[in-house]
Amino acid sequence: MVSQDRAKLGKQISQDRDIGQLIKRLDMLDERLDNIDSIVTSLIERVMGRPLVMEVTCPNCGQTVQINVTSGVRLRGKE
Repeated sequence: MVSQDRAKLGKQISQDRDIGQLIKRLDMLDERLDNIDSIVTSLIERVMGRPLVMEVTCPNCGQTVQINVTSGVRLRGKE
């Protein structure tokens, strides 16, 4: 009976550790996404006067994604 209690306690500690690690990883992912959002927002604010094309390559599959950013401001030609 004592060995069953120890086994249950060991499983509970292991589950608590796994859940804690999962929460930590989710927090890290959330922080990374916030940082990416800040960088993209800053970049867009800087170039709102001109069209911009960003290419992002997936590190897992290698597929390239193009992101086209345009603004409502007309470009001026040479006068």
